[in-house]
Amino acid sequence: MSMAWLALVLRVAIALSTQGFFQPDEYFQALEPAHHYVFGYGHLTWEWVSPAPLRSIIYPALNIPPFWLIKTLGLDARYPELLIAGPRIVHGLLAAITDIGIREITRQVLNDAFVPTAYFVSLTSLFHSLSLSRSMSNSLETSLTTAALSYYPWNNARFMQVQSTRMRMCIVFAALACAIRPTNAIIWVYMFGLLFLRLGLRLSQGPILIRDCCVIGAATTLAVFALDSAFYGRPTLSLLNFLQVNASPVSLFYGSNPWHYYLSQALPVLCSTSLPFVLHGMHLAVKNDEKKLKTMLGCILWTLTVFSFVGHKEWRFLHPLLPMLHIFASRSLVELYHRSVKAEVKVPREKRKNTITKTFSLPIRTRDLCLLLIAIPASIYVVFFHCVGQIKVMSYLRSLPPESLTSVGFLTPCHSTPWQAYLHRPELAAPGRMWALGCEPPLGLQHPEDYKDQTDIFFEAPLEYIRTHFPSRVDTSYPPSAFASSVPNVTFVETLQVVEQSSRSWDLGWRHEWPQYIVLFGALLQESGVLDLFRNQGYEEVWKGGFEWEGEGQRRGAVRVWKHIL
Repeated sequence: MSMAWLALVLRVAIALSTQGFFQPDEYFQALEPAHHYVFGYGHLTWEWVSPAPLRSIIYPALNIPPFWLIKTLGLDARYPELLIAGPRIVHGLLAAITDIGIREITRQVLNDAFVPTAYFVSLTSLFHSLSLSRSMSNSLETSLTTAALSYYPWNNARFMQVQSTRMRMCIVFAALACAIRPTNAIIWVYMFGLLFLRLGLRLSQGPILIRDCCVIGAATTLAVFALDSAFYGRPTLSLLNFLQVNASPVSLFYGSNPWHYYLSQALPVLCSTSLPFVLHGMHLAVKNDEKKLKTMLGCILWTLTVFSFVGHKEWRFLHPLLPMLHIFASRSLVELYHRSVKAEVKVPREKRKNTITKTFSLPIRTRDLCLLLIAIPASIYVVFFHCVGQIKVMSYLRSLPPESLTSVGFLTPCHSTPWQAYLHRPELAAPGRMWALGCEPPLGLQHPEDYKDQTDIFFEAPLEYIRTHFPSRVDTSYPPSAFASSVPNVTFVETLQVVEQSSRSWDLGWRHEWPQYIVLFGALLQESGVLDLFRNQGYEEVWKGGFEWEGEGQRRGAVRVWKHIL
């Protein structure tokens, strides 16, 4: 099997095998909008329905063809599992671009001798196993960035003079990456800026580079504007809205981290067992003045620095840098192997320990290979066992007959499970039939510091919330909840502004009806009085999934389903 086919098979297999939950964006920023577009129902978060939408339809549109095909063939009702498998195959194929692209980058930046090692490090990467095959914009951003870097003129002017077509391909992939995630422009400000400085105005390539960047960038922006305007039914430039909101205090609503977060947490998580070799490879690049690797190192340091100034940080924001980090690891691994071979040769034959071997034709020391392979069992865990309850609960609900699934309420932290893209139950699409606690950000507020969303208010005092916002007894017809959560539209923003100027009580008066099924984490049952209240109302636990010891905060205690028993 060729290297490219190995990557394709592996990434699709991982995508289809993934059982667990990682990030809500995998579902609510990719699958749900596509499901809503094709089938007419699905949950759209505040980014999609706010007065100035933040999200472009470009990335979710990748899921529209498999959804449309399954719907056209009439398979969605009989085989709803296909709605999960179809997008996974698409994203698995896209993920393989990263593994394939790293081979070409390594060949240009180092040489052919390093390619198998870099490829091996990429294929066995723990973070790639966790995230690369998922329907997340950062994952496609990583693949597109890697593709762009594989066309980048690492030989600068001499390369550009004969490879202008490849340079344009680099710009095209970079522009697409920026269209998917506008923050990807941080990488290309450095890479194209450095290239322009090295070319200089004296060469004809300098103005050509600027022209191509402007033309391709403008064409990409216009295409995004046209598609988003058609999707939203009004002129919409989501890229600008995305940057404006993420540069505002609203982004801090989803968490704030110290300046060193990417150095102290994100890099170790992304690199896992390859981290020592990444750092050693960087040391070798500087020590030996290896210009191409130093260009790559400068890009990494620049991106880390810029991202560190932003308050809201996540591991996955650095995912596009991981292929470059793997190349540094390969630089180190091959160097250490050849040093060991030279040292072994100097030892008399009868005293050699025969520990330096090319395992699987890879120039990697046995001890280093053992360290790298620790990522394999960790990858198996994150693919098959980590946070599986949050996915399996949707399979359980989907397996129930329509007549016995009247209404469902999720008393969990917001966006803790997938939604209709994994459930696909049109009878629950009516407002209030299936609801969850909301977590809309403080849109339009002057001083958002003390703002609390619905999830915050519920978990501050669950028992009090239930007694205040639910009827005293269960209506066995299980009517829909009229106001289970807020819709983050213009009215919602205006309501928050009024509250800020008056009572500053962020409880907006949500009203719930008791549902037939309640989905919750076990941690909620540990809250004072909650377990007794559920039992007194006639609820019993009918399903449990996941491990009680995993998760944090209110997501501890495994996922559970309680049903009202008549």
